[in-house]
Amino acid sequence: MTKYIYGVDFGTTNSALAILDINKNEVVKVFTMPSVLFFPEFQDSTNDFSYLTGHEAIEAYVKSKSKGRLMKSIKSVLPIKNFTHTVIAGQTFRAEDLVALIISAMKKQADDYIGQDVKTAVIGRPVIFSEQAEQENVAQKRLEKAVAIAGFTKTSFQMEPIAAAYTYERTLQNEELVLVGDFGGGTSDFTLMKLGAKEQQKEMIVQGGIYIGGDNFDAQLMWHKGTPHFGRGVKEKFYEKWLELPLSYFVNITTWAKMNFLNTSKMKESIRKSYFQSDYNPLVKNLLTLIDKNLGYQLFQKVEQAKIDLTQTDSTLFAFQAEDIDFQENINLGEFEKEIIHEDLSKIAAYLDDFLAKNKVDDTAIDSVFMTGGTSMVRALKKLFIAKFGESKIKSGDNFNSVAMGLAYSYWKFEGEISTINSCESAARISQSFSYSALK
Repeated sequence: MTKYIYGVDFGTTNSALAILDINKNEVVKVFTMPSVLFFPEFQDSTNDFSYLTGHEAIEAYVKSKSKGRLMKSIKSVLPIKNFTHTVIAGQTFRAEDLVALIISAMKKQADDYIGQDVKTAVIGRPVIFSEQAEQENVAQKRLEKAVAIAGFTKTSFQMEPIAAAYTYERTLQNEELVLVGDFGGGTSDFTLMKLGAKEQQKEMIVQGGIYIGGDNFDAQLMWHKGTPHFGRGVKEKFYEKWLELPLSYFVNITTWAKMNFLNTSKMKESIRKSYFQSDYNPLVKNLLTLIDKNLGYQLFQKVEQAKIDLTQTDSTLFAFQAEDIDFQENINLGEFEKEIIHEDLSKIAAYLDDFLAKNKVDDTAIDSVFMTGGTSMVRALKKLFIAKFGESKIKSGDNFNSVAMGLAYSYWKFEGEISTINSCESAARISQSFSYSALK
């Protein structure tokens, strides 16, 4: 019987699983899905708890008219120590439980495809989960628990940019010093490696990363072009003085996940008070409607789409119409690059300069730069690397599957080192909390 292992790339925005045929050393299939969960509003206590993942989760959420609980960017909560759990329809979910639901959904797809229950996998992780050591350890332990809960008993963990390097290496004929940049939703990770050598001593030289990714670009776009339509800059009367509305309102609508901080009785009452004290300003009413009607996900689909449009066109329209909210903003590429995301790009550039300087690597010594991850498609980011290294050195592959495929290919580096997970805790969790059935 053919033996398979999986490469699992759990991402902030999208996740992928690659199936490696060990006998042929070939990836035979890659499954991808948005890293999204949806829990319907009404759960029947007489039946198993139900949820959906990926595209089905998004479709069900939209069809329900934003009823129920949609969760995305779950990877970003892994290092947050204070996020101990969340309660959904009376059920308690830890961070690792939520991650496990997405990973197990991909595992089931793959298992069904090959007709086997595969227990061995190489799991991807970013170079940094957090700049704080304690949070870094918390995130790694949670990810380990998540893959155990999902059903993997033999695993090893690999840095995502190193995995991407293994995919790129298969295209090489000669030895190269390669800088790999993996640009995801949450982080920008870098690895410097010797690749293509005939001998096996061609491993990683150095690695690093910065906690800036595509989600930061979305947040900046929302801040500059979205928040003014929800009251940023509006003043309210406070003890005979006119003061601008609390900045926290607008900081918390720059990402979809942060909107949950406003969706509390206390915060909604505060916004209603601001609406009254602003003399019923219609822009503040937009903010109330956004929160009351749970329109955050639909809004950020438009934000992300505007960013994606600008990877291919020089201008786009950021427009949003829902309930009584109706606005549109023209965005051109120059404004996006020079004003909206310039600060984050500068931080990435500064980090890269420092990364190479600390490791005493001259720009000219690098033979090629392999850029992967969805955020690598942002033109300003690519321009930054072209300016630094030259266009001929910039390489790219499958931006969404390179990491998962590389994780699968790197199995041979870990063969004999794959660790066996203590399955007692995971088995207990499966029996207690994961007898749930995904909605069909």
